[in-house]
Amino acid sequence: MKFLWVFILFLFGLTNNSWAQRQNFSYKFYGQLRGDLFYNSRANEEMVDGLFFLFPKDKQLDANGKDLNSTPNGSMYLLYSRLGIDITGPNIGNAVSTVKIEGDFRGSGSNFAMLRIRHAYVNLDWGKSDVTIGQAWHPLFGDVFPQVLNLSTGGPFQPFNRSPQLTYRYIHNNWQLKASTVWQLQYLSTGPKGKAEDYIKNSCIPELYAGLDYKTTNWQAGVGVDFLSITPRTQSVVNDESGNSNTFKVNERVNALSLEAHVKYTSADWFVAGKTLLASNQVHNSMIGGYASTAIDPITGETDYTPYRNSSTWLNIVYGKKWKPGLFIGYMKNLGTSDPINGISYGTGLNLDQLLSTQVQLTYNLSHWKFGFEYMPSIAWYGTINPENGKVKDTHSITNHRILGVMIYSF
Repeated sequence: MKFLWVFILFLFGLTNNSWAQRQNFSYKFYGQLRGDLFYNSRANEEMVDGLFFLFPKDKQLDANGKDLNSTPNGSMYLLYSRLGIDITGPNIGNAVSTVKIEGDFRGSGSNFAMLRIRHAYVNLDWGKSDVTIGQAWHPLFGDVFPQVLNLSTGGPFQPFNRSPQLTYRYIHNNWQLKASTVWQLQYLSTGPKGKAEDYIKNSCIPELYAGLDYKTTNWQAGVGVDFLSITPRTQSVVNDESGNSNTFKVNERVNALSLEAHVKYTSADWFVAGKTLLASNQVHNSMIGGYASTAIDPITGETDYTPYRNSSTWLNIVYGKKWKPGLFIGYMKNLGTSDPINGISYGTGLNLDQLLSTQVQLTYNLSHWKFGFEYMPSIAWYGTINPENGKVKDTHSITNHRILGVMIYSF
């Protein structure tokens, strides 16, 4: 709670108008109080005690052949209430300087109801170009994302991630070019240690993104390419024929290239958007995927890897102003690996062949208020991983029915 009080005192300290004027700063507070009440018909892969839904878990049979994961669950949370401030400072040369600091009560692990940084960045804007330095939305999340009630915001079909980054954007007429170097902090890749920051830290190569967009008053369309290079291990422990353990320094790396395309149309009444990705090892973006070993050195244990690939696509349509019905459809297909795998895999949902989710929502919107209801059936096809190509065979389907009610007061 110490950090929460420091943050609150900092914000209230900025409310002294004479201080702000004297230092040539202006600022605006914003935030929301959000409550989520949800029900699931079975156990699911999820985060934040079920607030962030991903996909239904596979069957887990007990000694009598009953599915341990078929038990329904539900709860209510206000953890995604948030508070933020936008600050405009003095110009730096010809650049307009702005700062955003935003926190919520998500915490991490079991430390809920603790302050967590969502956004913390500075932006320098020269008009036709700008630079963002700090923690912000991952470039694959981008400007095109679904308008849905579930906090997963279209995940695991839509990338969801806020990360430290350095992003440059150049604008010419209706064209926008973006280039980013991205690191990891709260949203992490996985590997031998589970989810950890070490994989990209030891890689010494940040994640790289480049994108091109065309924008008009109502339309936006664009493409992007993302490159991720991580180091699963720097050391290996191998037992020799006598049973003694030997430690070796190893040089391991997993390279993954992902492509995406997106389009969005907006008007006074309509919101229509879609995105498709050829995703490779995008676990840190709350998506399905990972990587597997292809060869292991029998002496040092040094391992070669290949990333899992999948195709992920979503479409979202919302209509109206006060009453707003909406439809979201997301589909994922496991495309396997480029090389045969050798037994060891790290990732999320690797034994999923396909995933299909539909969300039907209705919201009632007033000034500062939103009340919403959403029904989401989600079907996952599980099976056995084929070591020849990493694809999934002999599948069976599992379905979860999720019902969500949301109340949001924004200011």
